[in-house]
Amino acid sequence: MPHDAHAQSGGKSLAEKLGYLRDSKLLIVHADDVGVTHSVNAATIKALDTGLVNSASIMVPCPWFPEIADYAKAHPYLDFGLHLTLTSERVYYRWGPVASKDKVPSLLDENGYFHHDWTATTRIDPKEVELELRAQIDRAYAMGVRPTHLDSHQYRLYENGKDLFEIVLRLAHDYKLPVFVARDWFALRPYLESSLTSGDIVLDHTVTIAPSVPPEKWAEFYKIALKNLQPGVTEFVIHLAFADDEMKAATRERDTWGAAWRQRDFDFFTSQEFRKLLQEQNIKLVTWGELARAARQ
Repeated sequence: MPHDAHAQSGGKSLAEKLGYLRDSKLLIVHADDVGVTHSVNAATIKALDTGLVNSASIMVPCPWFPEIADYAKAHPYLDFGLHLTLTSERVYYRWGPVASKDKVPSLLDENGYFHHDWTATTRIDPKEVELELRAQIDRAYAMGVRPTHLDSHQYRLYENGKDLFEIVLRLAHDYKLPVFVARDWFALRPYLESSLTSGDIVLDHTVTIAPSVPPEKWAEFYKIALKNLQPGVTEFVIHLAFADDEMKAATRERDTWGAAWRQRDFDFFTSQEFRKLLQEQNIKLVTWGELARAARQ
């Protein structure tokens, strides 16, 4: 069976299982990196309150995880997934594993944090990856989060071979959670499609802004993406925060996914202009929670 949203089990597309026509344009507006700083948490909560941003995923190893875990516990109807994390990419603002450090040595740098990056010489032990990711999921549940889905910080679990993707898929099946996968990725990484089962949810498309887009073209990029949105289910992966002192300090070594970047995303996705575009283009917002329920039909 082809693994796409137009050929789910029973012949119904995901859109149809959700109660929409097959050619409906459905959108998840998904905020990444929740828990990384207080600024990210505050901006994400404010954006979720508007109803325009309708999904988010939480980084369990990060310092501000307890704050967002408490919020998620108090708002169980919101769409919070887990942003499974194996890197600590900032220079002055770092985090490490949830599992005991002596159990996951291949995931750590010489200072005991997650690696800044995985290079050609980084040797990651898949067994340690699975142990750490289970620890992250278990901690989230222990602190009251009831996640709606799983995804991967910096796409590490999708882009680093079949072994790691099969780990996140196994966890998704064990915890009975969908994992974010889009058909857009299959051409470059055939092992994604070949690893999936007929029961897995696969989105049609995903859109995320690139560092090559200049700040003055930010809103234009998203407007064009919305006007060109294809039928099926698309996820916009966005990054929210306020450009305040905390966020500027945490991300000061480079602009990419930094304070100003995240403020621009916040400004666009909480705007009346975005709300109006959704109406004009007849785009309906859907959540991972709704997708999971529909897939069980």
